[in-house]
Amino acid sequence: MLDAPSAAAAAASTASGARAATRLAIHEVAVLGAGVMGAQIAAQLVNAGVRVRLFDLTAKEGDRDAIARKGVAGLAKLEPAPLGVPELAAAIAVANYDDDIGRLRDADLVIEAIAERLDWKRDLYARIGPHLAPDAIVASNTSGLSLAALDEAMPAALRDRFCGIHFFNPPRYMHLCELIAAPSTRGELLDGLETFLTTALGKGVIRARDTPNFIANRIGVFSIVATMIHTARMNLGFDVVDALTGPAIGRPKSASYRTVDVVGLDTTAHVIATMRDNLPDDPWHACFAEPAVLTALVAKGALGQKAGAGFYRKVGRDIEVLDPASGAYRASKPEAAPEVLAILAGKDPKARLAALRASAHPQAQFLWAVIRDVFHYAAYHLAAIADNARDVDLAIRWGFGWSQGPFEAWQAAGFADVAQAIRDDIAAGRTLAPAPLPDWVDAPTVVAAHGVHRADGSWSPQRGAFVGRSTLPVYRRQLFPDRVLGERGDAGTTIFETDALRMWSVGDDIGIVSFRTKQNTISSDVLDGMARALDVAEAQCAALVLWQAREPFSLGANLASLAPAVQAGQWSVVEDVVHRFQQTSQRLRYSLVPTIAAVRGMALGGGCEWTLHCDRAVAAFESYIGLVEAGVGLLPGGGGTKEFAMRAVDDVARGHAGGQQDAFPFLRTYFQAIATARVSKSALDAKAIGYLRPSDVVVMNADELLYVARATARAMAESGYRPPLPRAAIAVCGQTGIATLEMLLVNMRDGGFISAYDFEIGLAIARVICGGEVDAGSEVDEKWLLDLERRTFMDLLRDARTQARIAHTLATGKPLRN
Repeated sequence: MLDAPSAAAAAASTASGARAATRLAIHEVAVLGAGVMGAQIAAQLVNAGVRVRLFDLTAKEGDRDAIARKGVAGLAKLEPAPLGVPELAAAIAVANYDDDIGRLRDADLVIEAIAERLDWKRDLYARIGPHLAPDAIVASNTSGLSLAALDEAMPAALRDRFCGIHFFNPPRYMHLCELIAAPSTRGELLDGLETFLTTALGKGVIRARDTPNFIANRIGVFSIVATMIHTARMNLGFDVVDALTGPAIGRPKSASYRTVDVVGLDTTAHVIATMRDNLPDDPWHACFAEPAVLTALVAKGALGQKAGAGFYRKVGRDIEVLDPASGAYRASKPEAAPEVLAILAGKDPKARLAALRASAHPQAQFLWAVIRDVFHYAAYHLAAIADNARDVDLAIRWGFGWSQGPFEAWQAAGFADVAQAIRDDIAAGRTLAPAPLPDWVDAPTVVAAHGVHRADGSWSPQRGAFVGRSTLPVYRRQLFPDRVLGERGDAGTTIFETDALRMWSVGDDIGIVSFRTKQNTISSDVLDGMARALDVAEAQCAALVLWQAREPFSLGANLASLAPAVQAGQWSVVEDVVHRFQQTSQRLRYSLVPTIAAVRGMALGGGCEWTLHCDRAVAAFESYIGLVEAGVGLLPGGGGTKEFAMRAVDDVARGHAGGQQDAFPFLRTYFQAIATARVSKSALDAKAIGYLRPSDVVVMNADELLYVARATARAMAESGYRPPLPRAAIAVCGQTGIATLEMLLVNMRDGGFISAYDFEIGLAIARVICGGEVDAGSEVDEKWLLDLERRTFMDLLRDARTQARIAHTLATGKPLRN
């Protein structure tokens, strides 16, 4: 059996529910180690606006900070991009341990992110100890080494301020961050760190016990090990396994072996070795022997994606997979058996799992074996690695991208029936270890709840009770947190609802509108619902917030719903919809109550246009915003082109006031964003492009988005909000601007960057954004620009080439360049 966690660690893991949080004043962070992980942690800190200094060894020649500087430079080569905008790289200060170690005294938090060598970490702690500020916090980003062992190297005065903070790779995109107490860590320090990590860095924090590989890697890596073992037993191809263990069972597209290629085969081997070396008493210890195929690939340098080959390799445009029998690569044909896919397509999780177990097909037996063994392993070790089942499920969802954690999946499939099936397989010797299921599986309260999750909490074996979520004040900001199966949540108070949308509140006078359409697209019914919502808001609300319960914010207009009218040539019907779209945008701008767009995920096309027209946007950091209509042969027709024309004029005016006389740079930026269908890579990038204003708010944690949006709306309402006055005199760039943009388009066309029809679309956009064929400096009003935008939109829509683009995109999900 595993050793029981220390009393200090156990207390720290549960204290968050009983003690008010201490807010930490973290002005500057030092990151020790400029490798891929350390540099990316530094990147996420500057994304969040935190001052950071990245340390590494002193270079032997030339620039003494060259190693740390190389780490920062390497961020530009990583995909997906670690930085919200590339310019933030300049905000990461670099340092070396010899010349700059005294600068550690400026750091409120020191995060060690060097290689997973216990001796190296101990040496580094001894070196930095004398140079830290008296109240500095020190945290290791270890992915699984013992915090107790690391704590021994800490100077005695630092031990109560030492803990583990395990970011998942890549830190910007992986929501999970495990927080691990060392033997002497102060509970209030962990509370403060949890608050900082949650709000400032946008993380989903899980308190893990100090056991090898903590929670997510312990279960997730075991799942990979079990997959490899059963792949060999069933004699399945690696690509076939990936076809079975990806989205078909609620896992990421990278599935199993592609995930190992992305992570790195050497890294995977190291994590497995950590379990083998540090879990000698684990009943599954024999499973942690390194798989022969992994050993062979690592030995010949086939380390995965970073080496160009692993379980897969790319040859030209073709993907090849390693053949486990011959050891050679062959064309990848990831085909799951139709009868197994039919089982997985079933809607009832109980029937699906039962059918997999009953099927004689090797692929079905493979899936049952892997799922069963993960359930078995997670149940056996729950008490040792985590406080409760919810922490395990969220850790796996946030750290490995599963749609459900192991306990959620088990409960959905029928907890008691699956438990008995596992016992039967244990008795028959079919499981990977003969260990019995723990006694708590049969606890009366668990049996009565039909599993480990119920409305008021999740099962904690050590406490022998169902426990609710943390009561740390920071979680009051998460009005609708990521919930597990069976957990109760307040859905708010409905004001009115239709099939297309719902207007509701959380018990006050701030109205919230959420769509019910697929991908939150904007249909004619949504337009009707928004008109009603704006009427209700002006009559009885202090403000109106647009917020979606799940991503995306909106993929824009529902083009498929317009297709019948387009095909029938019912242009007046189509134009009426476009006109209503524009009027809804204008109402968002000129409503008597403040309007807030709470954006997360994609806000494309019409979703972007409504964001532009709201009084304020509150955007999650991971917001991907863009006017993408040019991709289907159109221009933004819901007021977006008009809005960018006005913003260009405003920027020109500000530029002239500041001494900038050339209008073209301002105009070009907005024009190129529309003409190239540019989508932001973050909320910060959206500000740089112009989709968001400097005054718009960026929130690091998407679960806090609605809280901040409502607070913003409340502040605007309480300040005596009045809508802006209509713009009656907009000085447009006219023919001069059109001619200038046309020159840009000619160069792009002649250089082969755009097609002949792209040129025509771009020229149409140029005419609208410049206010039409009028003299430069002519003054027009918003109605002029909206009418011009709508007429041009309809002209493009009538073109057969645009209709071909729309049809191709609807059919394939990909753009057509005709």
